[in-house]
Amino acid sequence: MSDTVRDLLRPHDPDSLAIGALDRPWLTFGGLNDLADATMASLNAMGVGRGDRVAIVLPNGPEMATAFITLAGCCDTAPLNPSYKEDEYDFYMSDLGAKLLVVAEGDDGPAVSAARRHGIRIARLSVPEGAAAGVFTLAAEDGAGGTAANPGPSGPDDGALVLHTSGTTSRPKIVPLLNRNVAASARHIGAILNLTPADRCLNIMPLFHIHGLIAAVTTSLAQGASVWCSPGFNALQIFTWMDTAEPTWYTAVPTMHQAILSRAPRNKESVARAKLRLIRSSSSSLPPQVMTALEDTFGCPVIESYGMTEATHQMTSNPLPPAEHKAGSVGLPAGPAVRTAHETENELLAPGAIGEVVISGPNVTPGYESNPAANEKAFFEAEGQRWFRTGDQGQFDSDGYLRITGRLKEIINRGGEKISPLEVDDVLMDHPAVQQVVTFGMPHPKLGEEVAAAVVLREGQTAGERDLRDFAADRLADFKVPRKVIILDEIPKGATGKLQRIGLAEKLGVSG
Repeated sequence: MSDTVRDLLRPHDPDSLAIGALDRPWLTFGGLNDLADATMASLNAMGVGRGDRVAIVLPNGPEMATAFITLAGCCDTAPLNPSYKEDEYDFYMSDLGAKLLVVAEGDDGPAVSAARRHGIRIARLSVPEGAAAGVFTLAAEDGAGGTAANPGPSGPDDGALVLHTSGTTSRPKIVPLLNRNVAASARHIGAILNLTPADRCLNIMPLFHIHGLIAAVTTSLAQGASVWCSPGFNALQIFTWMDTAEPTWYTAVPTMHQAILSRAPRNKESVARAKLRLIRSSSSSLPPQVMTALEDTFGCPVIESYGMTEATHQMTSNPLPPAEHKAGSVGLPAGPAVRTAHETENELLAPGAIGEVVISGPNVTPGYESNPAANEKAFFEAEGQRWFRTGDQGQFDSDGYLRITGRLKEIINRGGEKISPLEVDDVLMDHPAVQQVVTFGMPHPKLGEEVAAAVVLREGQTAGERDLRDFAADRLADFKVPRKVIILDEIPKGATGKLQRIGLAEKLGVSG
């Protein structure tokens, strides 16, 4: 069994296709393995090896995909958002203790400035003319060599990927993920999607985010399948890319799916040519209405999965047909053990009881780095296993499918009455004029919180705040009906395209 990122690449036909991109020759698995060997040799010659942290700041595309895959097999990678400001790079590189920064040749942006201020060495990534997709060379900017303390390929317990939690309400926590965590997650996702070397993923997810890195890139390569790397999500280009790449699947967050659906009527011929076997959705809740529209449009199943950074992405997933996939559910445990637990007591609950979703398995991080207080809150022992608290509230149905009722921090507490924002979202999404909705808590002087909703209307449709409140009032108990509905052209999103409830009231300047 492969328990390292490097091992995931080894067993496949060296002549089969691995990495593709627009206007570039395909990189084969043989070429990718050669690149992994060359990259390890380059890093070791710079004095970088296993256990050393290497920050990667590259644009989306084939080189970002291969840089992660090849570096993760011989050091600890820390992909960072290319759109960060210098202060953000300053914090993350310092917090991570990065030894090296990998950037594109000619990049003199804020990441480089931050690295120089901290005395972090810089390696320049360059692409040889006419090279296959993802092929690169690395050279130390200072030209100096070094001796790696721990050279050679990483083992199962060596770090592969280190990320920060989003840190919406507090200082971001460092999440170290080992080679064995990454390998386990890639196996779990590949199994649930039944991926084979005949499959091809169109990657439109950002590759500084675990969804794209693990679900799209690593999982595809682990199964001997190919991945075609876009330069980043673009709803205007997605159908051209589908025609060029001829993928059998893609994975995305719900806002991307909604943008694709909005362009589908203008691209009917491309939709008809599409050879999609499945569409995967993860990283936030997929409205059932969007699932139905995607399936009607592309004629393939939409598989909703549930993931988070601490689990190296996937925890549960809906299965492929002929098994049932349930709209509004995140499916069955898909690798790790998944249960519900008491929110404050270290006690697992009976099947069917609503509680905090907890997980245990080989894909789960060993724990937050240098943060014993956070680990004390997040991990506990029960029934002979170590469990991680996800911070999500959920409930299993009689068939064992999990339904997320909300983030515990996002549950709206209206004078002691608890409201799940997802429940209100689902109701408002049934209104024919509504394209997108995010329900959130806004401050209230007497109740503590009141219900509010931000809404984007469908093109050419009209609806007022009163219309939408009345629509909700016919379908929800009075205390769940939004007291404010804000109609927007676009709802503010996070860096990965996810809609964010926490802090939305402040961003929009609303209160009860």
